[in-house]
Amino acid sequence: MQFESKEHEKFSKKDYNSFILAGDIGGTNTKLAVFGIKGKKARLLLAFHFGSSELNSLEQPVNYVLSYIGEKYKIKTEKACFGVAGMISEKRNKCIITKLKWNVDKNRLLKNTKLKKIFLMNDFEAVGYGINLLEKKDIKTIKSARKVQKAPIVVIGPGTGIGKATLVFNEEKKLYVPMPSEVGHSDFAAQDKFDMELIDFIKKTKKIKESISYDELVAGHGLSSIYLFLKKVKKFNDSKFSKEIENSDYSPEIISKYRNHDKTCSITFKIYKNYFARLAKNCALDAIPLGGLYFVGNISNINKEIFDKEFVKAFESNYRVKELLKKTPIYLVLNTNIGLLGAGFFCAKGL
Repeated sequence: MQFESKEHEKFSKKDYNSFILAGDIGGTNTKLAVFGIKGKKARLLLAFHFGSSELNSLEQPVNYVLSYIGEKYKIKTEKACFGVAGMISEKRNKCIITKLKWNVDKNRLLKNTKLKKIFLMNDFEAVGYGINLLEKKDIKTIKSARKVQKAPIVVIGPGTGIGKATLVFNEEKKLYVPMPSEVGHSDFAAQDKFDMELIDFIKKTKKIKESISYDELVAGHGLSSIYLFLKKVKKFNDSKFSKEIENSDYSPEIISKYRNHDKTCSITFKIYKNYFARLAKNCALDAIPLGGLYFVGNISNINKEIFDKEFVKAFESNYRVKELLKKTPIYLVLNTNIGLLGAGFFCAKGL
């Protein structure tokens, strides 16, 4: 089991009343972090990064981290909150991760680790709680507009799948509370012949009988599908990078790597950008986020140039409520640990 760890700052055990474990569990990455608690404030002290597909269960990295901090720092914690990429059961005790062979089971975690209290939430619930902690240095403005205080906020992040949460301000708690979503699985609405041809191509290659969702186009693997469509159906010419891309099994990361050097990669990203903007527009129209539309995650940060004038133009394209969309401020969250921060925030507050 390989992992990366990082000590975010030097700390003394005596500076904190207690410690908690937080997790951001996705189809690609599993991040765990140890927070120090003082009062009801949580500070991220240690972070651990695992490849999700290399794990057999969540118990495996949890036990490793608990053992590691116990031996090296003499820290003990029995309380944890995990944000998980998938549908959380009604009783909040299970979650099936769409892209993995293993799932998360609260009772199994309690039985097989030293944790005594565990809370499970959707990964974008955790991201939503993290919005409460953002500072100016954590945010880049994509489109300026007057931000309405306490107005709804929408957070979107494409990754292995698509995450989205709507945040509503809670006057009693004085913070934004997220409502999870599975909008990535909503139907993609074709607008022209090109869209229809692409949909047919994805259905045939992936043997999908049902309608195609935004997840197939805007999640990371959407880049692979668009690229393959351009090569196999639209017959785009090869370049000196084509063989490497083919040998990578059309990896989104490799397609991204050559987006400024290879014509097919470049056009792939232009198409992807348009679909991403259309999804963001639909989410904004659903919630009217005059408190801000926030993009989060690795794909959004690695490919910052996506959020250009063309993206904003596609986002604002609507023949009835263009002015409402123009009033929506748009931001990119630069802090990629926002899910961890949100889980730690929730755990510390005891919400």
